[in-house]
Amino acid sequence: MEELKNILARHGFSFKKKFGQNFLTDTNLLSAIVHDAGVDETVTVLEIGAGAGALTRELSRAAKKVVAYEIDASLRPVLAETLSGCENTEVVFGDILRADLPALETELGRYRVVANLPYYVTTPVVMRFLEETHGCDGLTVMVQEEVANRFCAQPGTAEYGAVTAAIALKGAARVTRKVPRAMFTPRPNVDSAVVRIDFEPGRIPVGSEEAYRAVVRCAFASRRKTLENNLMSAFRLPRERAKAALERAGIPDMARGETLSPQMLARLADVLQEEGVIQ
Repeated sequence: MEELKNILARHGFSFKKKFGQNFLTDTNLLSAIVHDAGVDETVTVLEIGAGAGALTRELSRAAKKVVAYEIDASLRPVLAETLSGCENTEVVFGDILRADLPALETELGRYRVVANLPYYVTTPVVMRFLEETHGCDGLTVMVQEEVANRFCAQPGTAEYGAVTAAIALKGAARVTRKVPRAMFTPRPNVDSAVVRIDFEPGRIPVGSEEAYRAVVRCAFASRRKTLENNLMSAFRLPRERAKAALERAGIPDMARGETLSPQMLARLADVLQEEGVIQ
């Protein structure tokens, strides 16, 4: 195929900073990302951020079906050209954060998400699929390297936070490859990494996912405070009741949220729900 930069120029496309547009063109790398995502002829893919269609085309070659969302409608003529002949691929011009996800999932059935996400939208997109999906089997996302480290962090590290704990409830996250900034057009200021998250229902037993999310928000509301103090602030508990809840969950009263494993956060969520603190 003609070089992507020539196709973009011919259609008068200009990169838009507000969309965080950085395109990949290396065919070997794109093929490797498709492999990382576990995409084969049995898999339906929801791609977020089709861009100029380079990754979309590689996904189309491997997948059963591809539905690709792209927020920038000015890429319509570019994608019409780069995805010519990709009969199993549909492009939807719209914002995935505003999409009717239940209706989309009815159309897709079981599917996997693959995305090259700009920084500004990474967490909202990942959290939407963690919290709202019923048909997604997992996500493979390209993100800034520091964000990838946060997704896969261990308790007690500086990178471990609320998004780490949210991901851990649903599945195992791992970095599959690092992608240097020189691989993108235009070249960003940071390196990236590909993270694969495989959803595993019931991975961490918890009575209520809503209660777990409430505890995670509480635990990381103020990293400098002890969990006991965060419990008092978040749920308006007297100190003795906060201490008692932590003791029931097997957590030291001076512990801080970032030191607790997702399993410990789940135990605390169950205790607080049993005691009626969280409905």
